[in-house]
Amino acid sequence: MTKKPIKLGLERLLTEKIDLLRGAQVGLVCNQASVDHNFRHAADLFHEHPDINLTALFGPQHGIRGDVQDNMIETAHAKDRKTGIRIYSLYSETREPTEEMLRDVDVIVVDLQDVGTRIYTFMYTMANCMRAAKKFGKKVIACDRPNPIGGTQIEGVVLDPEFASFVGQFPIATRHGMTMCELGRLFNDEFGIGCDFETVTMEGWSREFWYDETDGPWVLPSPNMPTVDSASVFPGSVHLEGTQMSEGRGTTRPFELVGAPYIDADKFAEELAKLNLSGVAFRSCVFLPTF
Repeated sequence: MTKKPIKLGLERLLTEKIDLLRGAQVGLVCNQASVDHNFRHAADLFHEHPDINLTALFGPQHGIRGDVQDNMIETAHAKDRKTGIRIYSLYSETREPTEEMLRDVDVIVVDLQDVGTRIYTFMYTMANCMRAAKKFGKKVIACDRPNPIGGTQIEGVVLDPEFASFVGQFPIATRHGMTMCELGRLFNDEFGIGCDFETVTMEGWSREFWYDETDGPWVLPSPNMPTVDSASVFPGSVHLEGTQMSEGRGTTRPFELVGAPYIDADKFAEELAKLNLSGVAFRSCVFLPTF
């Protein structure tokens, strides 16, 4: 299959849109998936760029290098081992940048890979940065990346605001069909954050593209999201986190493997197969989460 060439928001920011950063103190919200087509990390690219004054790094859930495996483990503030720049964790005692964290920041750049599902937290880290920007007079620039499961299908229930939390802040569908920049515009304009917000969109991406149809550089955006296949089943199987069942964390096939010691695997697979879900097959298996 011929891959569709795209240009990421990060790449356009560093070439066509560099004037947005020139002369500003820049804070970067990123993780291990924040790379260009040559797998160069955004923090390194910003640090080395002669026209960018990178003063702070901000890490989402799982950390800036994606090394924190467990879903609920918070990460500490630290120094980046490569650039020496201060890292502020936005999955720690606070989920939103404080005034002190933003003291030496004029512009917050967000470059995070979403996976197309409302429950994934990176969009809410962006929203929290936007709220802080509104509060403390900063600007936010979002760099766009593909929705890995496409932008044409919207599925699942819309969140009841009564149940809003860090895994769901806004009334959007489970499979929302948007990119990070589109989500940012929705949060800012329709849901009333109202900060100074700008987007750097992609070139070449079309809504019907899944990530593996593009030439984009896939890096797992979180420890249990290794492949586009993981992202494709995530909107459904992530709901098993609300039960006593395992959704395959700690295996090499997270969200594709589900089960529990008390379940009859053969019968479970047989009942699921009766749902006749298009494009989905079920088989019985045995697995033991080990990490």
